[in-house]
Amino acid sequence: MHRYFSCGKLLRTKLKPITMNTKITFAAVLLGLAVSASAQTKIEASELPKPATFFLDRYFKNEAIDVVKKDAEHGENGYEVKLKNGMEIEFYKDGKVREVDGGDKPIPTDYISLAIVNYAAQHYPNEKITHVDYGHKNIDVDLTNKIDLEFNRDGSFLKVD
Repeated sequence: MHRYFSCGKLLRTKLKPITMNTKITFAAVLLGLAVSASAQTKIEASELPKPATFFLDRYFKNEAIDVVKKDAEHGENGYEVKLKNGMEIEFYKDGKVREVDGGDKPIPTDYISLAIVNYAAQHYPNEKITHVDYGHKNIDVDLTNKIDLEFNRDGSFLKVD
């Protein structure tokens, strides 16, 4: 059954009925928006796990915290800290560092394996480390020249990505 509405003498518009597929698609979009909105919740820095607080105090003590969020990125619970200088630090739910991102700016490297820091300094002496990601399998390091280096957990170089 089709419904017709007329507007004036000659104009007719045919409206299609709402189908079950349309309803399901609309519900899925709403669910996706609700999940993404709840994926990050602002919290106080004092609510971070102790290892995360220790890491921030030790390596970023002179940097002011802008925002702290409880984060469920990629299906993992954890925390995200944004500093006023633009750097972002992610922690696993237990407080261990997962990722430090300085954007295009160099990041502190005292917590990065000495083998990795030395490799970068030796092979790329004019570059600085701007990003480190402690993935589940390997460690990813970005340099100021946009080169992406990959290392294993022992700090041994694997490849340029």
